[in-house]
Amino acid sequence: MSARIALATTAPAHGLDEDMAPLIEALRAAGAEALAVDWDDDSVDWRGFDAVLPRSTWDYCERLPAFLDWTRRVAAATRLLNPADVIAWNTDKHYLHVLAEAGVAIIPSRFAEPGDDAGEAWHASLEAYPGDGDVVVKPAVGAGSRDAERHPRSDPAVAVAHIARLLEAGRSALLQPYLERVDVDGETALVHVDGRYSHAIRKGPLLQRAAPATRALFAAERIGAREPGADERALAERVLAAVPFDGPLAYARVDLVRAGDGTPCLLELELVEPSLFFDHATGSAARLAEAILRRMAR
Repeated sequence: MSARIALATTAPAHGLDEDMAPLIEALRAAGAEALAVDWDDDSVDWRGFDAVLPRSTWDYCERLPAFLDWTRRVAAATRLLNPADVIAWNTDKHYLHVLAEAGVAIIPSRFAEPGDDAGEAWHASLEAYPGDGDVVVKPAVGAGSRDAERHPRSDPAVAVAHIARLLEAGRSALLQPYLERVDVDGETALVHVDGRYSHAIRKGPLLQRAAPATRALFAAERIGAREPGADERALAERVLAAVPFDGPLAYARVDLVRAGDGTPCLLELELVEPSLFFDHATGSAARLAEAILRRMAR
């Protein structure tokens, strides 16, 4: 009897997940049955699947308690990849401080919490990030660049209002310096499968100065294949080694940018539902399919 795999998605993402079809095809080629299933479909009996992968559950940010409850219910019913405790940890960007304390080079990051003064948070970030560069404000729980904006220092009123909106909605805000090398180099996203490097892509810069945040499910991205540098490969391995859970994880994407001095640093670690860009790396969908089936055979 073949393994039955659910690839969790959500109705607003139907037709938008470019990884879905290649992964379904790769799983079927490996002898498994693979189905795209909405994570919030109450009619689904998750016990009927041998494994469940969150693939394009891209509305989880606005429904985080319900989503995390779903991950726990699925984990109790079958194998969830990645595990529920890993997903809960990774949905909140406060994990950046955990990784920094473990010695990982991250973009400097400050958080403002609900109840904090938005103006004080903004001015504290300017003091912490000297110079004349822009500052990025984003929610600590967010995906697809939704509610993320790049603010020039010359327009503090707009930046403070953005921080205040997040805090008043009960959301933590993350403030980081905008690293201008991304305008030339872009981001490097390194995909790992079962703890091993699989492939990498280049993302073009997403945030334009003083531009409003995207209203779509995710911001449009300019993607191309990339061969990462040895220093990027090494940092990605340090990031994954610092994750405070038993590994290796079934899948991970490590997003890096270069600082002004050229050294790579962590922008985000994606362990929940990252796009894996199979179309830019021959055989990558098959690698993940094989890793899933190996885990079920253990």
